[in-house]
Amino acid sequence: MTALMIALFAGSLVGLGLAMLLWRLVPAQPDLGAALDNLAPEASLARPVEIPTASDTQDRLGLWVMRTLPVTSFWSPPTRELALLRRTPHRFYGEKALYFLIGLLFPAVASLLFYVFGVTPPIVVPLLASLVLGAALSFLPDYNVRSDAAEAREEFTRALTAYVDLVALERITGAGPRQAMTAAAEVGDSWVFKRIAEELSRSRFNGIPPWDSLTKLGEDLGLPDLSEVSDIMRLSGEDGAAVYQMLRARAASMRAATTNAELAKANAAGERMSLPVSALALIFLLILATPAILRVVISGG
Repeated sequence: MTALMIALFAGSLVGLGLAMLLWRLVPAQPDLGAALDNLAPEASLARPVEIPTASDTQDRLGLWVMRTLPVTSFWSPPTRELALLRRTPHRFYGEKALYFLIGLLFPAVASLLFYVFGVTPPIVVPLLASLVLGAALSFLPDYNVRSDAAEAREEFTRALTAYVDLVALERITGAGPRQAMTAAAEVGDSWVFKRIAEELSRSRFNGIPPWDSLTKLGEDLGLPDLSEVSDIMRLSGEDGAAVYQMLRARAASMRAATTNAELAKANAAGERMSLPVSALALIFLLILATPAILRVVISGG
């Protein structure tokens, strides 16, 4: 390693330290829209404020990252996905920091093993590998959260179809809008029914119409089907409209959409399976044709 490389590396470290120090001293610029939304009375009634608490190392590390590092200003977490999975932002940042540390330490440990066996790579190689691997692994929690949230949304849609049918049955028997929504939510024991029942109970205690509460929940979690069902129940609660047929039609359309999505997944899986089957058939053909080709080549030679 030449003196120029050492000087460049030392200078980059000093520059990075000065940049982090200046970033820390720059005054924070709060989001005006988010600040006004927090001051609105609907925000205090819609959902309880969760105070971050550190229960393990990951939580403590996440809280330290949010308080110390400027990652939250340019690296916003997937808010809807975390709210759907009921995971806190500080735990999400803690997981990202742990993955970054794992990626940062793995090349160093590997280079130490190489040194034990007599191989000494240049110091730039493990340093660059540590930074690249740490940055790459830090994106893994984002992928995990988004994939888990996509599966949770699919499960929510399937359970919501059954919930809409139950609400329609409650309405046809003469139950009121709130009573029908609450009774239907108390039937199931899955997390979807419990989440809806919890939101309906909160709306009753806060004096908010249940359809407004479910609409807000659908917007916060990215569930448009729940918002559409809430709009149907708003027609029943505010205008006194008969919504039995509308609810059954909405449940049928949701069920058809779910079936079409499952069929699309099955077709995609079948297309992916055709490639290895074709490759396996080609390998068998090559195995069968190789002796004949060799005989022709040898006899011709």
